[in-house]
Amino acid sequence: MKILILGGTRFLGRHLVHTSINRNHEVTIFNRGNYPSPHKDVELIVGDRNTDLQKLVGRSWDAVVDTCGFLPRSVHASANVLSGLTDRYVFISSISVYADFKESGKDETGPVATLTEEQLAEANAIDSSGKASGASYGKMYGPLKALCEQALQDVMPEQCLVIRSGLIVGPYDYTDRFTYWVWRVSLGGEVLAPAEPDKCLQFIDARDLAEWTIKMVEDWGVGIYNASGVPSTVTMKLMLDECKVATGSDATFTWVDEPFLLAENVGAWSEMPLWMPEEAAPDYKGFMFVSCQKAFEAGLRTRPLSETIADTFGWWSSERANDRPIAGIDREKEKAVLERWNGGR
Repeated sequence: MKILILGGTRFLGRHLVHTSINRNHEVTIFNRGNYPSPHKDVELIVGDRNTDLQKLVGRSWDAVVDTCGFLPRSVHASANVLSGLTDRYVFISSISVYADFKESGKDETGPVATLTEEQLAEANAIDSSGKASGASYGKMYGPLKALCEQALQDVMPEQCLVIRSGLIVGPYDYTDRFTYWVWRVSLGGEVLAPAEPDKCLQFIDARDLAEWTIKMVEDWGVGIYNASGVPSTVTMKLMLDECKVATGSDATFTWVDEPFLLAENVGAWSEMPLWMPEEAAPDYKGFMFVSCQKAFEAGLRTRPLSETIADTFGWWSSERANDRPIAGIDREKEKAVLERWNGGR
């Protein structure tokens, strides 16, 4: 098959390229050329999806995979141009589209979030300026993805596949949220761990998501699918213990409760990646318990946690050994919080 990937050079995009090449597909990537191509056997068309879509006219592909659509107007424009050039449009969306996560087991029929016209105008202004605060981005991310889905469905209702991904982890993750824990545990010593050890986590290895996405392309799949790990199978303790084994670390874990972390102004999800405190975010109680049964019935498979951790550590050690993850608590702050916690018991 001939596959066009919008993006294709970072994290999931590069795994989609490698998976496609390994399955003997012909790949073209379209992006701004800010990052090197992940594979020598791909054609690169350099352009901005907001201004240069005409560069794609006159070509044809069996399928398009859109990894980077964020604004509805951009996705609508892409779909308009590509609707006559492809038989299938795959949009990588997010489980963040749902209106809330008060209950566990959210499936594809759940109501999605939206924005007012004023908020959408603000989002367009942020994109034009190239600047967005973390608060603005986080607040609008899910609703904008939901509106992107609608924009695509308005243009290609019978030809689109929407994949609502959970948290994506593994090698080449530039967010470092999962990678922080692999890195921090590898350093050893006393590690600050958040809240209850048995709190469940849900995520998916980028390679598993890429392999299933391309399989769905091959099978001409359409519709909407949640795609993440099996809920209630991975806990924070299991993940940290596996990190310790995979990295050969001597780390010990000190579990600090939520009220203390909040009182110490330890940031959930940023300074303590994967930690979603129930006290501070009751609407997200079911965030790590999304139903992906539909995707598993359609062939989604996930690799062992130990393999994801080992490969993430191998990638970090070979390509980023001198870096410090952009996510995660500062080492000095971690030490200070642990000292106050230990001194108060």
